Order: sequence, then C-alpha cells, then structure tokens
Amino acid sequence: MAPAGGARIRPPARPDTARPRDAQVGRLYDAEHLVHRIFDRAADFPIVEIAGSRVAVPVERRFGSVTAVQTYVDAVLRLNWVRATWERAELPVRVRARAGNTAAHYESATGVIAVPDPARGPSWAMRELVVLHELAHHLAPTDESPPHGGPFVGRMLELADGVIGPEAAFLLRVTFLDCGVHLG
Repeated sequence: MAPAGGARIRPPARPDTARPRDAQVGRLYDAEHLVHRIFDRAADFPIVEIAGSRVAVPVERRFGSVTAVQTYVDAVLRLNWVRATWERAELPVRVRARAGNTAAHYESATGVIAVPDPARGPSWAMRELVVLHELAHHLAPTDESPPHGGPFVGRMLELADGVIGPEAAFLLRVTFLDCGVHLG
C-alpha cells in the first residue's frame, strides 16, 4: 500500500561497493581511434598539422602473431626506465589469443593481455598503440579506479613517449584534450 499522496517508499540505500564509473572511457577510445587513423594514413601523410604544430608521424609497429606481441611486451617490461617508473613492470605478462578480432583487453586477475589471433583474419588491434594501452593497465596499482582515469592516461602517454617517441605522445595528448579526456 502506497502512502498518502501517491509517494512510493524506497528501500534503504545500500553502500556503494562497486568501482567508480569509468566516465571517460568512451572519450578515450574515440581519441585513440582518431590517432590510429593518423598512423594508418602515415604512408600518404607522413607529416600532419595538429594544434598549430607540424609533426612527423612516427612508425608504429604492427604484429603478425601472438608470439610477436609477447616478445614486444617482454622487451618493453625489461626497459630500465619502465622498471624504474612502475613497480608492476617486474610482474610478468602473458599474451594469449582471443576469439574475436575486433579488440584486445587486459585481464588484471591473471596478468594476461588477450589480442586477436591473426590466423582468424586481420585485426586493427594488432598494433603497438593498442598493446601499450593494455600494458598501461598492467602497470596500474592494483587498487586504481576507474580503469581509464587520469592516472591511466598519464601512463599511456609516458609509454607512448618513451617507446614510440615524443611525436606519438604529442598526437595522443592533443587528441585526448580535444576529445575531453582528463589527463593524469
């Protein structure tokens, strides 16, 4: 029976035990996809103008196998500056094939990066920027939330700068800002 006036009685509020909402994930993915397109067109447009600067688009590695991604991940995690910057660089990452060919993801509970299996067909996700994105998740402190917040973006920018080069970090930073992504 509803109280007088038609108001409904709500159950008591539960304490919120869920992780905070990953509010900027859509904006972050939009920005990354824009940068991917710049890299995809680098053969035709090796110099781009962005934020009033002319930038030479650096070479982005592409991977033809899960083994190649594993070799790359191991090499990045062995870099002295990566180990000095993030404690979790000491933890190994295993790369495995995933069923779909449209995305990659990181499994924090097991330290696994899942990438599309090139044997199932081509995938845009078998690229350096995507692998660095997943490594940025691996390097996060275990209690970090939300997964694509400012600290994640900061790690992604540091990895892009140190591994691909400052031009890649500049392209990402400007595009993140243009898309409304909060930088860490």
